[in-house]
Amino acid sequence: MSAPRVTAVADGSVAQNFGLRAGDELLSVNGCVPKDVIEYQQLVDEPELSLDVRRDGVVLELEVHKRAGEPLGAQVDSALFDRVRTCDNHCEFCFIYQLPPGLRPSLYLKDDDYRLSFLYGNFTTLTRFTEADLERVVTERLSPLNVSIHATDPDVRADMLRNRRGATSLRWLRALLDHGIEVHGQVVVCPDVNDGDVLEDTLAGVADEYPELASVCVVPLGVSRHTSEPRLRPHTQAEAAAVVNAVHQWQEINRQILGRRLVFAADEYYLLAGIEFPDQEAYEGFPMHEDGVGMAATLEMEFSGHTEGVTGTRPGFFAWVEGAPAEGYRAPRTDGSTPIGLRPRKGSPVGVVTGEYGAEVLGPLVASLDRDDVRVVPVENRFFGGTTAVAGLLVGADISRTLAEQPEGHRYLLPDVCLSQGMFLDGTRPGDLPRPVEVVPTDGASLRRALDG
Repeated sequence: MSAPRVTAVADGSVAQNFGLRAGDELLSVNGCVPKDVIEYQQLVDEPELSLDVRRDGVVLELEVHKRAGEPLGAQVDSALFDRVRTCDNHCEFCFIYQLPPGLRPSLYLKDDDYRLSFLYGNFTTLTRFTEADLERVVTERLSPLNVSIHATDPDVRADMLRNRRGATSLRWLRALLDHGIEVHGQVVVCPDVNDGDVLEDTLAGVADEYPELASVCVVPLGVSRHTSEPRLRPHTQAEAAAVVNAVHQWQEINRQILGRRLVFAADEYYLLAGIEFPDQEAYEGFPMHEDGVGMAATLEMEFSGHTEGVTGTRPGFFAWVEGAPAEGYRAPRTDGSTPIGLRPRKGSPVGVVTGEYGAEVLGPLVASLDRDDVRVVPVENRFFGGTTAVAGLLVGADISRTLAEQPEGHRYLLPDVCLSQGMFLDGTRPGDLPRPVEVVPTDGASLRRALDG
């Protein structure tokens, strides 16, 4: 277990007033060694704190006095101070196995840690979940959690996870729901594995065995050109349409029985099937927005200025803990070095850079503006290849290739979802691109402001 290291201390905060500094290692809080940022936050909520701190190799004791619950004002370097619980499944559809070599080491880490599910919205299969974990989740109300279901048939699930514990680990899902923990589920559908009758059986099992689930998203597997799995293949249009139809049928069944739809198909399925997206009411508040369910509908409403009913990321869905580092969906997209100030003069033609799926969604929105100076610039993802067509997996090499063929002197808008800490997945940065770009937050309102500005 490593001691949490303070990375930032807020000006005027309790931490600053009592002498805590960036770079300090927190060896213990009131005699306890926190295992993660959740436990750390609970400890520093106390009004009287005794901090054992290591600074420049010297151990110091700081006495802190504050109001109960008053923020300490110190950010630490990691969410987990003990070892992250890595995934011991070997799912053939796992995108980490489909990454090319040579990327940043952190991209190859597979976690199956319920704490990261609570903090950042990661999905856990529960195959490494224990009785002690259940006790902690229930006692500390670590809710909501996100659980990968994939199939309710034990044999199919064990086969998909390539882990015999996959056949029994959904018992923990039942236990979580029995204790009132909010859980969102996910089903990744693989052709010839858990589609067709197996998917029908899974959706029936969800409604029958786990009706308390807050929501369930049904998403297609992603296939990159780097996969070595012989069973993996993309959906055909007919298969995608069959998945959408199955979801719609079970939505109606669930509405009659449960009073709500419960299951939702990812936007990608509608694009693959060539089926129009549902009306916004069909998403019931967009509970799985960050998992690609209803993102197109949300973007359209934001773009048009009609955001009533759009909840986006709900408070508590990706839980916020004071002091936790920004990771996952909360990670900053830019690092301040993006050459936003280099944009061409106002009035220049505009190219909206996005992935191939994004182009299908943005095309009609841009056309609705009736402006001949704005166009969508789709980028083919050759880096990952296969069925990879979402904007969030675009890399600098593919964007560079596309922009090099575009005229100079135009404004190019780039969605920030392509970046993490100002960097593309291939390690390049916006400053490496052959044309200056303006990084725009990935929502319809921000895009509209950028186009109008």
